[in-house]
Amino acid sequence: MPEISNNEIKKIRSLSSKKFRDGYGLFTVEGEKMVAEAVSSSFSVEKVYRRDEIGEDAMARISQLSSPSPVLAVVRKPEGIKLDTEAAIMAALSRGRGSCSGLYLALDTIRDPGNLGTILRIADWFGIDAVFASHDTVDLFNPKVVQSTMGAIFRVRFHYTDIPLLARTVLDAEGKVYGTFLDGKDIYSRDLDCGKESPAVIVIGNESEGISAEVAALVSDRLYIPPYPADDPGSESLNAAVATAVTVAEFRRRSRQIRK
Repeated sequence: MPEISNNEIKKIRSLSSKKFRDGYGLFTVEGEKMVAEAVSSSFSVEKVYRRDEIGEDAMARISQLSSPSPVLAVVRKPEGIKLDTEAAIMAALSRGRGSCSGLYLALDTIRDPGNLGTILRIADWFGIDAVFASHDTVDLFNPKVVQSTMGAIFRVRFHYTDIPLLARTVLDAEGKVYGTFLDGKDIYSRDLDCGKESPAVIVIGNESEGISAEVAALVSDRLYIPPYPADDPGSESLNAAVATAVTVAEFRRRSRQIRK
């Protein structure tokens, strides 16, 4: 049976911390499906560990899960995750289309790992061109985020950037910046630009505070997701990931109508 050294175990265990993930430029992926997704993606897989090769005890020591999976991969973080200039943001908005267009998400201080992972799954399902996040959004490579993406992390372009700078860049390109607010206009009765000719960005606010004042000042179109019945909402607000799904679904529904 192949052995795994104590130094290897210590290094892999340290990847539960953002400090060491950043230092080594590595993160972990667990589970047969997730590891297969990593191997078939553009990400560089450093090494794959299997329980039947290194033993149950060793796998339990390197796993980040409460119930260790039978396989774990150490994966290198991709380059170009952080965008610090308008030119870099513009290039990301133009990538893959040849022009500055497309539908994007901008995450303004999303802190919950499960929410970030679910939002990436939503972006993957609805074909969002890229997801941008504020620098204080939870780390994409946090093990809880990685696992909750169910593989979307390997398919959806993701960048950390300054969200106000992103919003200004989109507006300068004659695009739209959308956000959901309690005093916004009913999303189902508003005209929605789906990013066909110029970029359209949907801002998703923090779980408890919503969209920050600085970003809110740059939102060109304030939207509202009405409850049903409208005069008797059962909850105060929607979870950030749920609000993302409802909003993006409506944008994509409109884009299908435009194509008909």
